[in-house]
Amino acid sequence: MTSGLVTGDDARDQLSDAQEQGRVCGLAMRGQRDLQACAAAYPGLFPAEPFDPMLFANISLAIAFGAPWCTAEQLRAANRTVLWGFALDWLIDHRARTHAEVDDLVKRCLRVADGVPPADGDELGGYLAALQAQLAATPAFAAHRALWRDTLAATVRAMAREWDWKDASRAGRSTLPDLEEYLANADNHACTIVNVAHWLWTGDEVTLARLPELVAVSDEVQRALRLVNDLGTYERDLRWGDLNAVLLVEDPAVVRQRLAELVEEVHRRLVPLRADCPREADYLARQVGFSSGFYQLADFWGMP
Repeated sequence: MTSGLVTGDDARDQLSDAQEQGRVCGLAMRGQRDLQACAAAYPGLFPAEPFDPMLFANISLAIAFGAPWCTAEQLRAANRTVLWGFALDWLIDHRARTHAEVDDLVKRCLRVADGVPPADGDELGGYLAALQAQLAATPAFAAHRALWRDTLAATVRAMAREWDWKDASRAGRSTLPDLEEYLANADNHACTIVNVAHWLWTGDEVTLARLPELVAVSDEVQRALRLVNDLGTYERDLRWGDLNAVLLVEDPAVVRQRLAELVEEVHRRLVPLRADCPREADYLARQVGFSSGFYQLADFWGMP
């Protein structure tokens, strides 16, 4: 029978764990300050409601816990890419009223991705152009520009596709997609584009050489996170009129089972990557772990 006393080794382990968690929180605080400064530079793109300090804190926490071995500078590209994704999501999901408006947002982003300067007054394009210029300063960007452009295009088109699904369903022109169609559109969650930005910004030679495999696993992670998010934000999505995987099935257990399958597939596909890219494998695994815990109590847009 154990005494229940904390031994010296246990105390040292707890101290070490607390120090590491404190460092991660410090990273997140630095990331939050940077995101707030970015938002202040584009006030029309990031209105105080819903882009409040809680959102910036939630973003920076997720990124810091995903890669706690990084410096604040190394996490900057990922943080700023997440913020761009939230801005685009807000404009498409909650501000656009017509397909033409959505199409215009998509075209503006794709023009910037192709190197066309944004029009005067286009804060979405301006923010994206600044982010892309930051990435272009890295040696990796020129070699992998096509990957960045393709991933960005997949993200914006997936968000537009979801808008079309909702609009057609409301108008009675078609039904909503089934669960697998919905998961095939998981680029609207904007996870892989964040990971691509992070790897272009921080990746070493080995990581960049394994980008095709890393991106393929990231896409699986993205599908898993789409379902983690939906299970955690179902009530909010009902209030906001957002599409949610739980709405597409008769029993929420189907979504939970599909999530379990995706998580198992992620872990299976990470095994061969661990030999050459152990930190990047951990990075992807930690994304699933963090979100699985986070959405039990909170939501990036606030409380679920």
